[in-house]
Amino acid sequence: MKKLLSLVAALVVGYLLASGGGWTGGGQTTASTSSVDSGESTPRSTSGSRDGGSLQSAFERRQSNIQVESAGEVSRVLADDTDGSRHQRIILRLPSGQTVLIAHNIDLAPRVEGLRPGDRVAFYGEYEWNPQGGVVHWTHRDPSGRHVAGWLEAGGRRYQ
Repeated sequence: MKKLLSLVAALVVGYLLASGGGWTGGGQTTASTSSVDSGESTPRSTSGSRDGGSLQSAFERRQSNIQVESAGEVSRVLADDTDGSRHQRIILRLPSGQTVLIAHNIDLAPRVEGLRPGDRVAFYGEYEWNPQGGVVHWTHRDPSGRHVAGWLEAGGRRYQ
């Protein structure tokens, strides 16, 4: 658990350093994140929405550990997080204006190559709340089969 919290902190700090501040979360303020995928599997709830409505609601209610499905436009492609399990980091702007950090485990799933600002990315994964808009992780299959499989879609290809 300590390693998971360190990984979450590294993701947030790495982003803040890379961006010079923070990312916007639609104007709301909120609380903290929990785990990032590292092979530890915990059953989660599976409420979600294709239009991002449940994701925005989760942000406003400071909820975590919920499955969400939505799509957004790439705002920034950040450097990979290489502390522990490697994660490709992408900031997406949702149609609502909210931004979300996608933390895609590239030790368990293929990297999404060639992403640029303005590209559209659809996703299904587990949402973790934070004040900047939140993090979506578990965008891959669980090798142990205990967590619902997530994915990213870009350029007509599904990555999981």
